[in-house]
Amino acid sequence: MARNAVDPTEVEAREMTPEMAKGVGKTASWPMLFLSRRHQQGGVYVHSRRRAYPEYVHVSASIVSGHEDRSHGPLFSALGGLGEQPKRPGATRWSLEFLVFTALLMVYESGETLQDRFRHARECLVEMFPGRRRPGKSYQGFVQAWRRFTPAMLDEVKRHLREAHRRVAGRFEKRCGWTAFACDGSRVEVPRTTANEKALGCAGRNKTGPQFFLTTLYPMGTGLPWEWTIGRGTESERDHLRMMLVSLPPGSWIVADAGFTGFDPWREIPAHGHSFLIRVGANVTLLTELGLEVESRRPGSDTVWLWPTGQREECPLKLRCLRLTKTVAGSSSEMCLLTNVFDGERLSDETAAILYRMRWGVELFYRGFKQTLEQRKLRSDSPDRARWELQMAMVATLLLGLMSVGGIIADEKDPLSWSVAGALRIVRDAMRTPRRWRRRGDPRVPLLAALQDTYVRTSSKRARDWPHKKRERPPGLPKIRTATADESRCAQELYRKAG
Repeated sequence: MARNAVDPTEVEAREMTPEMAKGVGKTASWPMLFLSRRHQQGGVYVHSRRRAYPEYVHVSASIVSGHEDRSHGPLFSALGGLGEQPKRPGATRWSLEFLVFTALLMVYESGETLQDRFRHARECLVEMFPGRRRPGKSYQGFVQAWRRFTPAMLDEVKRHLREAHRRVAGRFEKRCGWTAFACDGSRVEVPRTTANEKALGCAGRNKTGPQFFLTTLYPMGTGLPWEWTIGRGTESERDHLRMMLVSLPPGSWIVADAGFTGFDPWREIPAHGHSFLIRVGANVTLLTELGLEVESRRPGSDTVWLWPTGQREECPLKLRCLRLTKTVAGSSSEMCLLTNVFDGERLSDETAAILYRMRWGVELFYRGFKQTLEQRKLRSDSPDRARWELQMAMVATLLLGLMSVGGIIADEKDPLSWSVAGALRIVRDAMRTPRRWRRRGDPRVPLLAALQDTYVRTSSKRARDWPHKKRERPPGLPKIRTATADESRCAQELYRKAG
C-alpha cells in the first residue's frame, strides 16, 4: 500500500481510500518492491527533522499492483510488531525492511561470494531508497543484524505472499477443475564445514557433503511455490508434506510421485479435507475382496485396500487404483496411481493422466531454482545462516514469479509460460542501472516478455551419454493380491468396533 507522505515504517497503517486504490491501479511496480508514483515536491517533519517526499514510494512485499485491494497494513509494519524495536528511531542502521530487501537482492545477484553479493545489493539498496539513512557497510554487521528476523516474521511473510498468490492466480488457480498442487523434494548442498557436517550430517551416496532437504508444494495452475519446508538431508519428504497440509486451501488436490506413499500420509490428507493422486510402485502391497462392501470392477480402475502389516490395529484404507499407459521414447509401460476420489465423472482416467503429467512442472521449478538462480549449493558456513539463506532464496523466487506472472495473467497468457531466466535478466539489468529504469515508465512491460520459447523442436533433445547422469529405475507396479479369510475377518471386526 503506497504512502503519500512519509516512509511506511514511520507511520501507522491506515485504510486505503478509493482515491489511493485508483492511484495504485495506475502505478507500476518497480522491478524491486517499489511503486514508481511521482509525488509533488515538498517536505514533512518527522522526528523533528524536515525530510523531503521520496520520489518513489515503498510498498509492501506483495509488489504487484492490485495486491493491496483489501485494507490491511503494509507487510513490514506488521512484521515490526513481532520483533524487538530499537529504543529510539534511527538507533540502528539496519531496519527490518532493509534487512529483508538486502537478503532478497543478494539472491538475484550473480556474485561468487556472499560478500560480493552483499556489496552489490547494498549499492542497489542505496539507489532504491534515496534520502534514507544508509545501511551498514560490513557484511558481518548485516549478519549480526539479521538475528532480529525471527521465524515468526518468516511465517508472516509466507502467509502474506500466499494471499497475494491467490489473488494473482485468478482463474488459473484451478486446472481441470481442481486446485492442484504437486509436491516433491530436492536436496541442496551446503559448504563442507565442521559446523555444517555436525548439524546436518551427510545424506545420500558416498562422498556426499552436508545437505538440506527442501520439500515444496507447487501450484500447478501458476507454477510458483506455495509453501516449503526445510530439514536435514536425512529427513523424509512425506513428513514435510504432512507438516504443510494446514497451509493448503480447502479442497486441494495433491499430486505426487512414488516417494510419497505411506499409510499415515494417505490417512491424514483426507482428514484435512484434501484429495490426492499418488503413483505407487513395487514396494506397496494392495488387497482386494476384503468383504467390507461391494467393490466396483471397471476397466482401468479398481477398488483396493491399503493395510500394511505394521498397521493392522487400524482400519484399512479404501482407495481407487487407476492403471494408465505411459509412453516414453516410443515404448509403452503401465503405471498405477492411487486416489481417494471414487467418482469417475469427477475424476476420469484422462483427467488423472493430464494432472499427473503436469506434475513434472515441479521438477522444472527445481531446475530453475538450482540452476538459473544458482542455488544448487549454498554459500554460508554455519547451518543457521545457511538455512536462512535457503529460506530467503525461496521467498525471492516467489517474489520474482509474482512480479512476472501477475502481468502475464493480466495479458491473458498462461502463467506456466513464465521464463525464470528471462525475468532474472530483467531484474539484474534494473539492479545495475536503477536510474535508467526509473525513466522507462511501467517496468512491467519488459517482464511481460519473460516468456518461454514457443518454437517447435525439429531435432532430438537427447544429450550424449554423461558419465554421472542419474539412472534411477522406475518404481514398477504395486503388488495386488486377494485378501485371505483371516484378513477379511479381522477387517470386518475393526469396522464393527469403529462403528
